[in-house]
Amino acid sequence: MDCDVALVGGGLSAGLIALALRRERPEARVKIIETGETFGGNHTWSSFQTDLSAEGAALAAPLIAHRWSENSIRFPSLRRSFDAGYQSATSERLHHALLDAVPEDDRHLGVPVVAATADQVVLGNQTVIRARAVIDARGQKLSPHLDLGFQKFVGQEVELEAPHGLRGPIIMDATVDQHDGYRFVYVLPFDERTLLIEDTYYADGPALDRGAIVERINAYAAHQGWRIARVLREEDGVLPIAIDGDIQAHLAQYPDGVAPVGMAAALFHPVTGYSFPDAVRLALFIARLPDLTGRAIDRAVRAYAADRWEERGFYRMLNKMLFRVAEPDKRWKVLQRFYGLDAKLVARFYASHSTMFDKVRILTGKPPVPFFRAVAVVMRG
Repeated sequence: MDCDVALVGGGLSAGLIALALRRERPEARVKIIETGETFGGNHTWSSFQTDLSAEGAALAAPLIAHRWSENSIRFPSLRRSFDAGYQSATSERLHHALLDAVPEDDRHLGVPVVAATADQVVLGNQTVIRARAVIDARGQKLSPHLDLGFQKFVGQEVELEAPHGLRGPIIMDATVDQHDGYRFVYVLPFDERTLLIEDTYYADGPALDRGAIVERINAYAAHQGWRIARVLREEDGVLPIAIDGDIQAHLAQYPDGVAPVGMAAALFHPVTGYSFPDAVRLALFIARLPDLTGRAIDRAVRAYAADRWEERGFYRMLNKMLFRVAEPDKRWKVLQRFYGLDAKLVARFYASHSTMFDKVRILTGKPPVPFFRAVAVVMRG
């Protein structure tokens, strides 16, 4: 065997698994294969500090580029600040962490993968890597077994001509004009003159009109009184929002013995689309398995993914109301009501740890969507 574990894909989930195995199982030889020229692609991954356990925070620490002690939301009838720690990891940090942790002979960059089976990976340069375990971390495939909405965005990291005056991130600014479903702007202040501005949509389809969205970013900055001196970086994405589906049938699309991880295993928060906390948790779960053979990892990961899917049925029910009941240009009302609830409830929601009381509280009160239509949609599920 050339290695104990071969990771196919070098994004967030694979990178964290490699780092967790390095920490927890240093005797295991790990290879990581990425088609791109760098690990991690071009992404910013954020989370609340309360989303991670102490062990998870320690694993994620090398990836965190920015931290803030507060954040805020803005809606037409609600403005609120939260004293809650927030943090962002970057692709650049992930890339350098893997360069430090994984020996050069076990890093494969810029090489496509032709095939991945339970005990080997075939690369485009004819190299065959034999492994005791193969893990597929190449991202989510379109699946007929999952009913999805989409959270899509274009982001620009910009340098301003003058300080922006923000003390922390704007998690959602929904005071903007609504287009293509629920629209909000997400802002991360990296330093006093540098911002990441993401124009984001909870939409029914994945199409992304990049040109129009960039114009809206410029208009938003101007409306805030920010004059952009230059654009430092751009990123975009189309993230899944889980509404319904058959997780077992979805996972069955992947070959036996090859564990699907990350977005491929539907491991993301169904409502927010955040994937960073799930990627950290899964990495620690895999690294602590008693048996690191391919079949054992595959069985354990599929069961883990199915358990998380079943646990999160409540969040998918909320998505049904958001995408199937609320009128697209009125979806913001659902979120505005949610962010007016108790701050600790909001924190538990982001961490996927909502209590039964939290769920009752979210569903009670004056409904922001037509009640009987909501009941009908949920019951059909």
